[in-house]
Amino acid sequence: MDTEIIAVGSELLLGQITNTNARFISNQLSELGINVYYHTVVGDNVGRLEEAIKIAESRADLIIFSGGLGPTKDDLTKETIAKHLQTELVYDDFAMKSIEEFFTKQKRKMTENNRKQALVLKGCEVLVNKNGMAPGMIFEHDHRIYILLPGPPKEIEPMFQFEAKPKLAGRISEDTKIISHVLRFYGIGEAELEVRVQDLLDNQSNPTIAPLASDGEVTLRITAKAENDEKAQKLINQSKEEILHRVGEYLYGVDDDSLSSKAAEMLITNNLTIAAAESLTAGLFQSELASNPGISQSLLGGMVTYTEQVKKEQLGMPAEILDQFGVVSAECAGKMASLVKEKFNTNIGVGLTGAAGPEGHGDQPAGTVWIGIAIDDDQPYTYRLQLSGMRNTNRLRAVKFAFHYLIQLLSKKGYSKL
Repeated sequence: MDTEIIAVGSELLLGQITNTNARFISNQLSELGINVYYHTVVGDNVGRLEEAIKIAESRADLIIFSGGLGPTKDDLTKETIAKHLQTELVYDDFAMKSIEEFFTKQKRKMTENNRKQALVLKGCEVLVNKNGMAPGMIFEHDHRIYILLPGPPKEIEPMFQFEAKPKLAGRISEDTKIISHVLRFYGIGEAELEVRVQDLLDNQSNPTIAPLASDGEVTLRITAKAENDEKAQKLINQSKEEILHRVGEYLYGVDDDSLSSKAAEMLITNNLTIAAAESLTAGLFQSELASNPGISQSLLGGMVTYTEQVKKEQLGMPAEILDQFGVVSAECAGKMASLVKEKFNTNIGVGLTGAAGPEGHGDQPAGTVWIGIAIDDDQPYTYRLQLSGMRNTNRLRAVKFAFHYLIQLLSKKGYSKL
């Protein structure tokens, strides 16, 4: 089943908003093993939208529309599709009732144009909108499937995931189960990872293996089709075993894991406490860690020690370390980790220091980062990075690397197994 996604809205072409809907839908379809070959964006214009539909019909079996289902005159998606397919629009009673109840609860007068949102293609399968007013639709015509979805992400994402996706999966094949598993890697580039698994990518059929790189991470999505979940999972496990044999040392998590969530999981599971002293990252490490539920039992506190004076007066950094080695050094990062661990009486201390850019610091070029991790009674471990991004990109990458090294260190020490 070849797919094209058409996003409707002049605001997308003007750059006022980003087309995150296409990314979300493509990701969801990949879990079903459905190919997405084209993303199209078209403005609020009947002629151009109809032309986009004709082009999509020439190359796709499944056409998914996002946007243009609202109450205003420039919301013209379903009207254009109805005209193109020579079908009519009818009111959906459930949608109309929901819209009327919304305005009643809000004690607001419902304008006449809001009734337009309850119109659907005659004969379609209606998708209930539990987070807005305009319902979605699945319409089949001439051996092709058309799916119409609202534009706001808070509406389209749950509607597609819980309404459209299960119905679409049933249309693919009732006798086929499709499952996916995502492997997440850090510390290895996309090119190197691809070289190591190139033969698996070249010879794939079932399961399929799809690589993706973003923000320094690389993921491999393994998707298998079989007559039942057990057989599909077996196919995935066979591929996973071979992949991990080659690049398993870089694996940090699976599926919906992130570097911070995996680090938090390992800390919480092993009843470990942590504190951080941050210079160039100015609290980003602690902020990312704190985004994970339950972390309060592990993250006891921390400090932003941005200047040399604060490092000495608040953290207790010996002046001789700064004088001899400088702020951007292994010695400074390691001592920051040890001092914050001692100050907050935690199992683990993390120190981050460096030159985020665009200027260097002393004789250290921009992008130089040192990460220190003090754990148990060992001497602190230190790690050097030489980053080449913009200032805030370097700060974010420094935080990710800190989580990466923390996860690796905990694993090596036997605190938890991935």
